[in-house]
Amino acid sequence: MKRVTAILLASGLVLALSLPSWAQGTALPTHTVTLSGTVETIDHGKRAVTLKTADGKFETLDVPESAKRFDELKVGDKVSVTYNNNVSVQLKPPGEPAVDTGSKTSTMGQEVRPGGATSVQRTMTVTVDTIDKSASAITFVGPNGWKYSRHVVDPAVLEQLKVGDQVDVTWNTDLKVSVE
Repeated sequence: MKRVTAILLASGLVLALSLPSWAQGTALPTHTVTLSGTVETIDHGKRAVTLKTADGKFETLDVPESAKRFDELKVGDKVSVTYNNNVSVQLKPPGEPAVDTGSKTSTMGQEVRPGGATSVQRTMTVTVDTIDKSASAITFVGPNGWKYSRHVVDPAVLEQLKVGDQVDVTWNTDLKVSVE
């Protein structure tokens, strides 16, 4: 699950960085990914589940420790995972204080079957650390030395930013897992 979440968060940021209207702030439409299938294998030691999807492909999901009812999952269970990601980005006005906030709600493990829903919102002020126009890439540095580099889809965005600019990035994500 961690792998899927990290990939989806990264893709949301890539999309956000491709938008030209930084000064006003830009909200992306929600990016939704759904994965459904039948549990084929369960590795309790690694907390990994392999699903066989309707088209015959196998997808392995890492299950976080926070999934309290993992041991109730059985081979043959039908599982559906829906992940929604919405990212907004805004150039920070000079002198405005930095932000680093987050909130989380969860109903995981509170339903009759394993599963539930989790919603997370995180906003942080990050600083443009490097801009590599030849590679169409940008690197941000945030709180506690957090560093994030990404390819920028629209190179025109790089023309609107300079090293040292501060940007507020807000991620709204929710995850719903159901087991039948």
